[in-house]
Amino acid sequence: MVKRQPLSQSPTPVGVAWYKPDQWQKLLAVSVDKDKLEETYDEWMQEAERVIKELRRQGLYIVKVDVNVEELVAWCQKKKIPVNGEARSMYAAHKLQQSAK
Repeated sequence: MVKRQPLSQSPTPVGVAWYKPDQWQKLLAVSVDKDKLEETYDEWMQEAERVIKELRRQGLYIVKVDVNVEELVAWCQKKKIPVNGEARSMYAAHKLQQSAK
């Protein structure tokens, strides 16, 4: 028998870094893995929406987390880590956790 999660419990949210159009070029400028990022904001937006749709289809509760690139850079410097995909994901999770407090 499969034990179901009680309806009163919400699924754990998963934070996804979300950028504003004016932040995109700044993000490319500071990211060590910019070759793995889309060249334009519009291309990124299309891919991000596709990924979010797929994750939601898998049953994940996705929360878009607004990211300010300057704050991301400062956070990475404090942690002594490069600005890359892993750091961006960690930062989104950190901000989501902070907003829940």
